[in-house]
Amino acid sequence: MNIEQLSERDVCTKYITPAIQNAGWQQHQFREEVKLTAGRVMVRGTLAARIRDPQAKGGPKRADYVLYAKPNLPLVVIEAKQAKYSVGHGMQQALLYAEMLDVPFAVSSNGKEFLLHDRTGLSQAVERTFSLDAFPNLEELWILYQQWKGLNDPQSVRLLDQPYHTDGSGREPRYYQRVAINRAIEAISLGRNRMLLVMATGTGKTYTAFQIIWRLWKAKVKQRILFLADRNILVDQTMQQDFAPFGEVMHKITNREVKKNYEIYLALYQAVTGKEEWKQIYRQFPADFFDLVVIDECHRGSATDDSAWRDVLDYFHQATHIGLTATPKEKTRLDREQQIRVIEDPEYNYKYFGEPIYTYSLKQGIDDGFLAPYKVIRIATDADAIGYTPEQGKIDKHGQVVEQRLYNTKDFDRNLVLEKRTQLVAARVWEYLKNTDPMAKTIVFCDDQDHAERMRQELVKLIPAAASNRRYVMRITSDDSDGKAQLSYFIDNDEPYPVIATTSKLLSTGVDAKTCKLIVLDQTINSMTEFKQIIGRGTRIREDYRKLYFTIMDFKGATRLFADPDFDGEPVTVYEPHPEDPVVPPESPTPMETSEPLPPGYTPEFPHQDETTGETTEGGQGQVKYVIDDVAVRIAVERSQYLDADGKLITEDYRVLLKDNIRATLRAQFGSLSGFLQRWQTAERKQAIIDELTEQGLPLEVLQQAVNNGQELDLFDLVSHVAFDQKPLTRRERAKQVKKRDIFSKYGGQARAVLDALLEKFADHGVQDMEDAKVLELPPFDRFGSKTQIRRGIFGGVEHYTQAVNELERALYDTHRQNAA
Repeated sequence: MNIEQLSERDVCTKYITPAIQNAGWQQHQFREEVKLTAGRVMVRGTLAARIRDPQAKGGPKRADYVLYAKPNLPLVVIEAKQAKYSVGHGMQQALLYAEMLDVPFAVSSNGKEFLLHDRTGLSQAVERTFSLDAFPNLEELWILYQQWKGLNDPQSVRLLDQPYHTDGSGREPRYYQRVAINRAIEAISLGRNRMLLVMATGTGKTYTAFQIIWRLWKAKVKQRILFLADRNILVDQTMQQDFAPFGEVMHKITNREVKKNYEIYLALYQAVTGKEEWKQIYRQFPADFFDLVVIDECHRGSATDDSAWRDVLDYFHQATHIGLTATPKEKTRLDREQQIRVIEDPEYNYKYFGEPIYTYSLKQGIDDGFLAPYKVIRIATDADAIGYTPEQGKIDKHGQVVEQRLYNTKDFDRNLVLEKRTQLVAARVWEYLKNTDPMAKTIVFCDDQDHAERMRQELVKLIPAAASNRRYVMRITSDDSDGKAQLSYFIDNDEPYPVIATTSKLLSTGVDAKTCKLIVLDQTINSMTEFKQIIGRGTRIREDYRKLYFTIMDFKGATRLFADPDFDGEPVTVYEPHPEDPVVPPESPTPMETSEPLPPGYTPEFPHQDETTGETTEGGQGQVKYVIDDVAVRIAVERSQYLDADGKLITEDYRVLLKDNIRATLRAQFGSLSGFLQRWQTAERKQAIIDELTEQGLPLEVLQQAVNNGQELDLFDLVSHVAFDQKPLTRRERAKQVKKRDIFSKYGGQARAVLDALLEKFADHGVQDMEDAKVLELPPFDRFGSKTQIRRGIFGGVEHYTQAVNELERALYDTHRQNAA
């Protein structure tokens, strides 16, 4: 049969495999049809299915060939195509797989010849073509690999030969775990002693750490290892599951008792250190006792948290330190009104571990089909949408006079409790479970332990099964020993009870709840780290338990953080004091630099950590909390969304239940349509109106949720439509009408181009972007020069530029009067 008529698999069998073997590669040195990813899970409604077709978008990825230099070390990826295609037809696919596997050589072949791409940069040509009988041999490519990685020491190469642990079950590291393991092994073989691995929750950080430790331990390169965590359940899970093969050489440090006859040690930070010297039992070990220290969830040791872990690492500074985390960098600032530190933007002088040697993100895990995708149900009550202002002299449930001011989402359950709001949240959670799966493992995240208890009570009142089984709903917090005792049952896949856990912090990180199907957010979350850790409670896939996706039910707007560009950003960095920094007593908080001095008498409050569980209990003791039981609360807006194949949240269902409340608030603010138009036309900056409405409890996003396709409308159209029944135009429709009228003809070519680009910014984001001169620092404006060059050089000065923008705004909103006419 003519080669042109052969299938891709026949081309492999008849031409490519013999060519590889003729070049000296042995059968055990290459594998065919190597599965890399599992295929993305797609969700529609309550149905979920994995994409099985390799040709479909999001389908499983398979490399036609992977060639290995060592059993643990892939070296070459080959992508085969039918002979009717050119030799380079599969190169882009081969390069994608080479990047995923972290291999230096990508090869494409059509069965007639080979095209090799050298990613090392050490060859004379990046790409070169070979005939079938001239495929490179292992020795030739291995020399280039060693040069690429800097592996000149025989001891380094010997370490790479050490195999993974296998238990006979067929389990082996996934492709990204192999990359993380090999990079760590290579870094250590080259003498690096500080490194960071960033892997999304649910992707097997602990298993990856185990394989690194196993290979180093078996090769006798690292013979005493300390694994540090900050949750008791994390240590226990690690010992019982991933670290179980260490058996009798493994020991958990407990009761502040030091034993020196083991090789693998596991411990809580809190169990080996403390403010009092007698608690610092790690000092009973010689400083050179450990060769390797692995720090799990190392982001929790940042300068804003309890810093005792750093004393441990400093003491064992001669050891190699590997940090594990799943979270992005944090930013902090001082919130003067609340007198607390808010995470925003610290300037660290040093990064303890250095840049991560490998990162595997949540997004990548979902794309690959190793992590569960999520549905998001966003629910805004009328109290959250427009706020709550008590009447003068309002008395709460406990006889306190309630301070009269506007209370909004950030206040609820912290400063002010609306009991009917808690009842509504509980009712909506039970309604969802009742209609989907009443036995679905559920975590309800609350603002504090008191909130978690109130939520437990409300759920118990609603759920019939909770009357006969007290464990159906449990509060699992650090101050409740009965609840903590149920944690191991909650995370056990085969234990049906507890079904619902209400918590504040204890379940936010590290707890491996593989079958959790519903995460309820009734907690104010501003920390990207905390948000990512909470979302991680649902990311495990367990097809054997019909867990392919999870649902996030958000009552306090926390899921806005999905849109943050830092959501899959770099990890938290760990602060390393500079020798010239002021001395801070052990375990006292390290103040962050701020451009403004701290308020007089300000003392930062830091949470207390439970020594057994590691849970942080809430601060702010003594703060007045009002409890109101006679204010009705209703759902205003509810939107259900799912992740599409491109990772975008697509609206599946949308309901506005209390549009009338929003309408009434807007009419009270502006009076009539003419009053609104007058206010809009005379506002020097439209952003001022946006800010004004936000202060009234109507931020732009709430207005957008009140209208179908509201994300496409500008504030002007949102207000005029919702409050005064005017037909809305989308931002893009307004921009299109202005372009048709050619109002820029009096300007020069560059000025017209700038105004045209401003129109596009308006169409994409709204008037607030167009008004902000900082937009001129962004693409595509940067091609015209700096902000100053644009305003002065192109428009003749700031005043003339502002006048042109104002004229553009008038033209945009003139279309309203034309339509009204």
